[in-house]
Amino acid sequence: MIYVVATATVKLDKRDDFMAGAAPCIAATRAEAGCIAYDLYASATDPASFVFVEKWETREALTAHSKSDHLKAWRKIAGECQSAPTKIEIVHPEKVETF
Repeated sequence: MIYVVATATVKLDKRDDFMAGAAPCIAATRAEAGCIAYDLYASATDPASFVFVEKWETREALTAHSKSDHLKAWRKIAGECQSAPTKIEIVHPEKVETF
């Protein structure tokens, strides 16, 4: 089992667009093989900060997710809304990958 923590910072005037664009991706991702959990959290103290917390059965399932059409569509929306690149950490039992 692996976890993904993806931190995003959005432009405040694009916050609603970011959340609306995330909803269909979240729904589609939760239906993917190997997805155990996939949630988006908004910071209680910083309105521009969001964190995706994901739980996957295998790295292979996560890799398949990264190639999905709904994630590609989401990346386009997110790219228009974010003020900085997403920080991604993939947590394995033996290591952490960072992007």
